[in-house]
Amino acid sequence: MTEVAEICAQLIRFDTTNPGPGERPAAEYVADLLAEVGVEPIVLESAPRRTNVIARIPGDSPAALLIHGHLDVVPADPDEWKRHPFSGDIADGSVHGRGAVDMKGSLAMTLALVRDLARRGVRPRRDLVLAFLADEESTGAYGSRYVAENHRDLFDGCTEAISESGGFTVTAEGARIYPVAVAERGTAWMKLTARGVPGHGSKPPVDNPVAELARALTRLADYTWPIHLTPPVATLIQGLGTALGTPIDLDALDAELRRLPPSAAALFKGVIRNSANPTMLNAGYKVNSIPGKAEAHVDGRFLPGSQQEFLDTIDRLMGPKITREFLNLEEAPTAPVHGLFDDMCAALRREDPAAHPVPYVMTGGTDAKSFARIGIRGYGFTPLLLPPELDYFGMFHGVDERVPVAGLDFGVRVLNHLVGG
Repeated sequence: MTEVAEICAQLIRFDTTNPGPGERPAAEYVADLLAEVGVEPIVLESAPRRTNVIARIPGDSPAALLIHGHLDVVPADPDEWKRHPFSGDIADGSVHGRGAVDMKGSLAMTLALVRDLARRGVRPRRDLVLAFLADEESTGAYGSRYVAENHRDLFDGCTEAISESGGFTVTAEGARIYPVAVAERGTAWMKLTARGVPGHGSKPPVDNPVAELARALTRLADYTWPIHLTPPVATLIQGLGTALGTPIDLDALDAELRRLPPSAAALFKGVIRNSANPTMLNAGYKVNSIPGKAEAHVDGRFLPGSQQEFLDTIDRLMGPKITREFLNLEEAPTAPVHGLFDDMCAALRREDPAAHPVPYVMTGGTDAKSFARIGIRGYGFTPLLLPPELDYFGMFHGVDERVPVAGLDFGVRVLNHLVGG
């Protein structure tokens, strides 16, 4: 079995559920793997057991590339899985378990790469800064935000970064498409509050906040956000048309989404509009009592350049009786579709001559937002060669998460083309 698969399996066996026991054991394992080949790790705890590992590998150029990823994972119920989510089983050509794709497989590729470079005595073309981080599956407060705000010096010289969610195979009509992330939607996690007049549940209501909030959430849930086509998404769609051999009409995207292969449509369906999904509700304390307050949480996401329009729409839909406050508000970062982007595309083509790399905008968010605030442009690039039948998007936060061993091996080779000496 290759080293990258073994590292991935071992990382999965550390239960780093967030919220949960913390990332320390996995971080210590990472630090040991780095130290074993002469790469000096810096271990930083932002809180007990919320552990981060940073390392720098000198290269031929001090213009450093940051490679970052997160050690934490979302919860997994063993009763829903065919294999225990923290088994790290290697079977049927795949590594199984929570975090295989999000994103311990990616961390394993980074570790296998730098260990191989060190053993061969190969100096990378530019300085590499490695960051193995806590808390991405929440707000990054114990991970990327902490290190960016409190240990900025560790990232001196870093102007660009690569991390999760890009460079993987999407097969459509026989074409192998590789979306490389150049942007992601901004995050607006909000608490919405309605206040009214408390009273007895048997009497006619004066001002029922539960009903007021329910009406507002219905307006929000029923709203169709307008299409907002950003330049990276337009380039993505045009690239898909080239790869598929069929022009895609940018002025009729809803119709095109119905026409295109689902695997291709999935690459831009979630990034041509803003979105706001109610996710939590809290109101009342007794069935026969009208409460004075009702609350809801909403997961809002907005495209680059559309934050104010998004918030104005939220306020209009909620109406004057609903107040909002942010639980987390982060800008939508973007990176150029040239330079490092071209280098990543070339690395993919060296390993897969039939590759069709295209720019990609992520529907969700990553730690790239934290590093963007200190001037580091982020890309999603964790290359994986995947079989057409694998539902890669469904693996994120899903059950029976797994990553092909051959895909991990492919990723290490592509990363070597990108950064190796």
